[in-house]
This record gives sequence, C-alpha cells and structure tokens, in this order.
Amino acid sequence: MTGLLVGLDIGATKILGVVARPDGEVLAEVRSVSPAGGDEVVAAAAGVVARLRTDSGHDLDGVVGVGIPGLVDTERGTVRHAVNLGVDDGFAFSERLGTATGLRVVLDNDTNAAALGVATLLGRDDLAYLSIGTGLAVATVLDGVLRRGARNAAGEIGHIPVDPAGLACECGQVGCLETVASGSALAARWPSADTPPAQALFDAAATGDAKAARVRDVFAAHVADAVRLVALTVDPEVVVLGGGVAHVGERLRVAVAHALAEQATGSPFLASLDLAGRLRLVPRDVPVAALGAALLGRRDG
Repeated sequence: MTGLLVGLDIGATKILGVVARPDGEVLAEVRSVSPAGGDEVVAAAAGVVARLRTDSGHDLDGVVGVGIPGLVDTERGTVRHAVNLGVDDGFAFSERLGTATGLRVVLDNDTNAAALGVATLLGRDDLAYLSIGTGLAVATVLDGVLRRGARNAAGEIGHIPVDPAGLACECGQVGCLETVASGSALAARWPSADTPPAQALFDAAATGDAKAARVRDVFAAHVADAVRLVALTVDPEVVVLGGGVAHVGERLRVAVAHALAEQATGSPFLASLDLAGRLRLVPRDVPVAALGAALLGRRDG
C-alpha cells in the first residue's frame, strides 16, 4: 500500500484526476475530455487512472474516489439523473470502473466531493459549499459529517421553485432557483462567445456598463437567496461559493455580500445572522472536487 489517495472529478466536459497525500497535498494531476455514455465514461476514467499511475511514479492501489453529477447511491455505486454524461439511470459505475482499474471505487455526488475537499483545505468541520455552475446545488459538512440525505438528494436546492411564472427547468418544474442563480442562467442573460459569461459580465459591469451592472446585481441577489436559504436551514459557520461562476473571484463574493446586506435592511433578525460575513470563496487553483473525491476513499476505507 502506498498510502496515496486517488480521486476523479467527472463532469459534463472534463474528467480531472489527482493523486494526493492524506493531508490533501496534490502530487499529480491529469485532465481528459468527458465522452458520452456509461461505458465510454468508464473507459475514459480508467485511462485517467492509468496516466496518474505513470505521472505519479507509484503503482497505485487501494481505493479511487469518484465525484459525479447526479443522484448517487453510495452503497450500490450507481448513479441516476446524470443526464449531461449520457449515463443510464442505475448504471453500475463503481463496479465497472473497479473492474477496469483493479481498484475499489467509492462513488459520490461531485458537489459532495467538493465540499469535503474545501472542508479539508479550510480546516473546518462545519460549512456549506454552494456550487454555482451549469446548475445550482449545495453540499454540507456539519460537525465533520457529510449530509447526503435519505434519498441522496440533500442539497438539490436548485430545484426549489421560487417563481410560478418563471422559466421551465430541466427537472420538469417551473421557476426553479437554478433558472435564475446558476452559471447557465447567467449565460442566458449575458451571452459571450470568446470569454466565460460570468467573467464577461463582471468585466463589463466594472467598466461602467449600466446594463451589465443591473444583470450582475440581479444575479447576485438570486445567489444571495440561495445563501439565505442554506443558512436558515442548517446554519453553517461559513458558506463557500464555488463552481464555474466563482472563477470571477472576489468580485462575486462582494456582489453577493452586498445583496445579502441589502436583504437584511429592515430585518434585525437577518442582520443578526451576519450572512454576508460568513461568505468565503473556494480556494483558487486547487482541484477541490477531485481532491475531495480522493478523500472519499480515506473516509470510506
């Protein structure tokens, strides 16, 4: 046994794999394009593991942790609703990848994995990780324990309807929070061909573009709604903003904090909770989801 941990973050566009020490130090990192289809994703993931073995210089053994979008049955190692990957509901992902790599596979939702990575990096055992990416979801680590839920659906707050007259959501409902507070919602309101939409929007707002500032502020207010929802439900010590939109950095935290402060105006109750002061950004330049997936193996083993 090498004592090293292996983690894979499988997303709709890329598979990112890492080899890490138990303390969270990343030793090797490999990126690959995500294909569509269960067997194809397994083959690509196995290829990433093979490259990690070569790049790390170690004959990796033991456990590989995997974070994947969708509702994950952690006991059976299966996933449902991973529609962006073209993986059939109930696909035996852990079994298939285990056969392909010779490793035991621990499977979990990708946002859950990211929350574990962030908790380790920040040295905290009580936090909520809000992933603002293509969709919107939250994962919570409370008293050091990851909360998955009775049906593995804890944190799917993006599918809470907030506007009965709003847009149709891919989940089949109308006016879900995800339709106004996700990266895809932002891109629909501020399309950009050459630059990530969030960066393009915040850049334009910073130059004095009044329309961009309005779009930014409305988006930030919706994200603040998500933060408030999480905070009033589980009352975490900190709420960490992550996902693709968080790549704009401190500007996102400031905009959401400002929206939270405005929402607390006139409410001594909200003001007393200091929600703006609890906001943090995901650590930059660290593959938190892949790292968290690697740590899944440590916690499960």
